[in-house]
Amino acid sequence: MEEYKSEWTKSIPLKEQKNIIQRLMKFAKPFRTTFIVSILFAFVLSIINVLLPRIIQTFMDDYLSTQTATTQVILYFAGLYLLGVILKSIIWFFQWFLYSMASLKTYQHIRVKLFEKLHTLGMRYFDQTPAGSIVSRVSNDTETLFDFWYVFLMVLTGLFAVVSSFIAMFQINTKIALWNLIFLPILGVVIWYYQKFSSRIYRNMREKLSQLNTKLNESISGMQIIQQFRQEKRLEGEFEAINNDYIETRYSMIKTNSILLSPIISFLYAIAVAMSLSLFGFDALHSPIEVGLIYAFTTYVQGFFNPMSQMMDFLSVFTDGIVAGSRILKIMDTEEYTPQQNEGAASEIIEGKIEFRNVSFSYDGKNNVLNNISFIANPGETVALVGHTGSGKSSIINVLMRFYEFYEGQILIDDIDIRDFSIEELRRKMGLVLQDAFMFYGDIAGNIRMLNPDITDHQIREAAKFVQADKFIETLPNDYHAKVIERGASYSSGQRQLISFARTIVTNPKVLVLDEATANIDTETEGLIQEGLANMRQGRTTIAIAHRLSTIRDANLILVLDKGHIVERGSHDELLVEDGLYADMYKLQNSEV
Repeated sequence: MEEYKSEWTKSIPLKEQKNIIQRLMKFAKPFRTTFIVSILFAFVLSIINVLLPRIIQTFMDDYLSTQTATTQVILYFAGLYLLGVILKSIIWFFQWFLYSMASLKTYQHIRVKLFEKLHTLGMRYFDQTPAGSIVSRVSNDTETLFDFWYVFLMVLTGLFAVVSSFIAMFQINTKIALWNLIFLPILGVVIWYYQKFSSRIYRNMREKLSQLNTKLNESISGMQIIQQFRQEKRLEGEFEAINNDYIETRYSMIKTNSILLSPIISFLYAIAVAMSLSLFGFDALHSPIEVGLIYAFTTYVQGFFNPMSQMMDFLSVFTDGIVAGSRILKIMDTEEYTPQQNEGAASEIIEGKIEFRNVSFSYDGKNNVLNNISFIANPGETVALVGHTGSGKSSIINVLMRFYEFYEGQILIDDIDIRDFSIEELRRKMGLVLQDAFMFYGDIAGNIRMLNPDITDHQIREAAKFVQADKFIETLPNDYHAKVIERGASYSSGQRQLISFARTIVTNPKVLVLDEATANIDTETEGLIQEGLANMRQGRTTIAIAHRLSTIRDANLILVLDKGHIVERGSHDELLVEDGLYADMYKLQNSEV
């Protein structure tokens, strides 16, 4: 834990920052035209900012100081200056509008790509990464990148302004302009120190925010258990502790920004103005100096330092964006992909024969949870998996459904290696019903259809009728369009499972996989769906994890697992005759209390 903590309290090296920027820039490529046009507007804006003080200087030195100004001259210069200001405002508007649109599209593009990446990652990644941390990166970190792109606009406009202001100063008074350059090394040192110090703070702050989101997500998901076991005070204390840690990092950030950003630039600007006026004063001791020229020069000094102040202010945004970008790219670089099929995999599941040949599997690469698993499920047959918790039943389902990759043995479907089928074909021809039926916000029909436009309303009704779900659905207001709230909380576990059954059967799969599908269903509901399950299994190869042994008495083959090994196999009657582990489990479930 200390090693992990120290990683997020280190500053990000400049080389790594450069790499992060280069990689993030690739996401902006589709919108580069808009960015370029906006930057061209910024260049034009810097030229206008140089010309405006010259208008006032000419008016002051050539007309006011000589007392030759007329009404026509006054109106001419006033109109010319007003026209310049209006043109500046219009260009400024288009610069910011175009750049903002490009920034918005870029950060949305990054968020979509990150979301797409998450869907390519294997289940092992989600086993090891807290959900709150992932949510933080997809929402908070990508949101930060919206402001991050403005840093580059500030840098470019700042460079345009600094260069154009210096050239203008150089034309007015070469010596004093060169004296103002002495502040650039000072600013360079400040920027270097700020980047080195602040990246560590921002990195730590981002990680604390991620921990905060993780704790919040965990608390909301487990609210029922928290309240049941009266853990509110403990969770409140833990949340407050994490929140306080986060606030401390925010305090550090505020203190750093307060010292090293605008205040130091304002201080250097004041010194530069005082120095310039003093140098002009010394020159005036020997020869007269025009007032308008001094006005123009000090305006250019302001134009020289103001962009630096804005750039320094955006350094905090830059550092925050670099840290956010590093966290996003860490997910992009994750190679814990979903199991990959063989190149050109195009086989089709016709019969639905399933065969395991000496399959061994480990979640962590070290400790096997399956050892030399071998069995055959012929087309139309039912193979049941039974055993105590941790025996490896669900692991067989996980490797069969290609949620996890196995590295020893072979899994065949219709005597063809499972890697020779596309994932789309496997998902289309293999139907999975889990113990915990997850329902999405929407309506019942939508949860059965699962956004498949090829499934008609008639097929939805037939599927519900097939699994006996129509009996309760048709009693609801709006029947198949009855509202489903978060996770289907308004329906019983049995009702949710029936909808899950309908969702699976509506696609007419060749292989049916039941992961303790009746474990959460009450006795009355179970009686209703046994007929539906029998219908579902007809003509389909079925792999069923059984919690209630009474539901798999008619299975063609029952495999009894213990610590990842198949210790018994046979039919229900054969296993009872053996009087082994299965017989003990069956007697225990059927014994009278």
